[in-house]
Amino acid sequence: MNLVFDILIIFILFALFGYSHSILASRKFKKKLVETVGDKIAFYRLFYNAISVISFIALLAVSPKPVKPLYDLSNPYDLIFFGIQIIGLAGIVWAVKVIDGMEFLGINQIRRYLNGTYDINELDEHSELKIEGPFKYCRHPIYFFSTLILLFNPAVNLWYLVMVINIAIYFYIGSIFEERKLERVFGVKYTEYKNDVPRIIPYKLFNRK
Repeated sequence: MNLVFDILIIFILFALFGYSHSILASRKFKKKLVETVGDKIAFYRLFYNAISVISFIALLAVSPKPVKPLYDLSNPYDLIFFGIQIIGLAGIVWAVKVIDGMEFLGINQIRRYLNGTYDINELDEHSELKIEGPFKYCRHPIYFFSTLILLFNPAVNLWYLVMVINIAIYFYIGSIFEERKLERVFGVKYTEYKNDVPRIIPYKLFNRK
């Protein structure tokens, strides 16, 4: 019974994290913020990323940890899994290069603010639809490659498994809200992209030209 309760608590904590995260990421919240802080919204992206990291670390710290072992792969299977994780890490680097890592982190926004070129209408980031690199194969490659890294951990206990399930759910639901925003920004062009390219799993990989 305690095990079930622990798992339930983890799901509740993740739901609270995801809910607060989606509010802070919404255009409605950012527009309200602009009314108060004006062009200092340029600092928001960096603040948002920092809060996300801190709150996720706090979630991990306070969550129950049912560490019942599930499996621990031996050589050479652990090396195979590790190799797939390396591929996942390389994929994340590939995707971040396409979207501009400095913009993603919030550094470019602060630079534009300091040199007086920040466009307040962009809210906290300069949005640009780039269908390049891994984005030709799935719409959210960072989610895909992150999931790849998490799934191919050679040693897994119950706590880790529950965390991975919650993160996968968070990625999927987060992608829905993110795409609603992108459709408002890019209109028909993004809708066509959605119709042509899978959401997270690149199952059309070998059908691309």
